[in-house]
Amino acid sequence: MIIKPVLPRWSIFIPVFAWISLGGALLHLGSLYAIVLTVALFGGVLTAVYHAEVVAHKIGEPFGTLLLALAVTLIEVALIVSLMLSGGETTAGLARDTVFAAIMVILTGIIGLCLLFGGIRHGEQSFGLQGASTSLATLAALAVLTLVLPNFTDTVIGPYYSASQLAFIAVVSLVLYGTFVLVQTVRHRDYFLPEVAASDEEVHAPKPSNKVAWSSAGLLIVCLVAVVLLAKALAPNLEFAVAAVGAPKALVGIIIAMIVLLPEGIAAVSAARANRLQTSINLALGSALASIGLTIPAVAVISLVTGWQLSLGIDAKSTVLLLLSLMITTISLGTGRTTIMQGTIHLVIFAVYLFTTIIP
Repeated sequence: MIIKPVLPRWSIFIPVFAWISLGGALLHLGSLYAIVLTVALFGGVLTAVYHAEVVAHKIGEPFGTLLLALAVTLIEVALIVSLMLSGGETTAGLARDTVFAAIMVILTGIIGLCLLFGGIRHGEQSFGLQGASTSLATLAALAVLTLVLPNFTDTVIGPYYSASQLAFIAVVSLVLYGTFVLVQTVRHRDYFLPEVAASDEEVHAPKPSNKVAWSSAGLLIVCLVAVVLLAKALAPNLEFAVAAVGAPKALVGIIIAMIVLLPEGIAAVSAARANRLQTSINLALGSALASIGLTIPAVAVISLVTGWQLSLGIDAKSTVLLLLSLMITTISLGTGRTTIMQGTIHLVIFAVYLFTTIIP
């Protein structure tokens, strides 16, 4: 990426266009207007990736990937919370479905693409084993405690936690995620730093000025909010299309999760193609961790305050796919070196996940 002394005009224009398109959606201009919303959505995604790269280049790793992961997740959490507050008890499983879809998309889809495209271009790629192991251990603990264990507790029949159990799991989630961020950014930051190749022009490019970096940070938030709201605005059209082909409604949640994760996905794959697999892994696993570590405590508070029962446990088929994905990711990233073989395995599991969602 070439850093310029001023931001290119398109990187400012597209967020404005995205928000104008959102305003048009309020006027109910018809089904054809969905084309405009789709163009604005993908424009916002690509622009968000650009601004994220500018900010990441300014502040360095692993803070750059952490910033993008947190920004997307915080906006996603805000969307889930707003939908829960407006939808009431009918949205009891919304957080579970969103978090599970995000984890599967990241572990099998995004990581699979990173390993495949990186392997095609560079043959074999390496990364820091300590950082990946730390991330995966934390992710496995969070995923099982929040999405699997509720099916096996006795105080309340699953897939629910009792109020005291839910409060305890919310605190545990925050402790695990908070400790991970501390390890990633302070205590053992070197575990997550990529090896810098002397020939990597992007790494050695001049850093942007403070003005450009702060402008990009602001525009990044503007783009990410627009992306999430555009995804929400397109949801009715997606539901209609999914119903028209006879697919289960759960597919809508997966598609929305994929759209929301597009900025992180594109950034991760681009880093892998540039032979910076460590950055890809930081971004992918960090996003999955933030999705659980921030979403579960937020919705737990809503559940405890309102008295609504929060459905967290996933079904048997989803449990098998989750545990398989965690196991394969642990094996794939267990040596510190990857090839196209690992990428193919991840993408096959992702295809099975999508196929069994459409045809249960």
